[in-house]
Amino acid sequence: MDSAELTPSEAARWSARAGLDLPAERHAAVAATARRLQSVVAVLRELDYGDTPPDAVFRAGGERPDAAV
Repeated sequence: MDSAELTPSEAARWSARAGLDLPAERHAAVAATARRLQSVVAVLRELDYGDTPPDAVFRAGGERPDAAV
């Protein structure tokens, strides 16, 4: 399901399905938060990570200090 279409009643249904008791006054806020998260994830999915090396290439603290700085 596309969360941009998530309505407050659907948010309540999904939370009940997950076993979470969602008060009625929170339905709209949860639906809006889900839509916002989906928009952020959609942007991240559009990014090109083709030139990004795998995480094994990076080592925390392994950087050498630059004397020019």
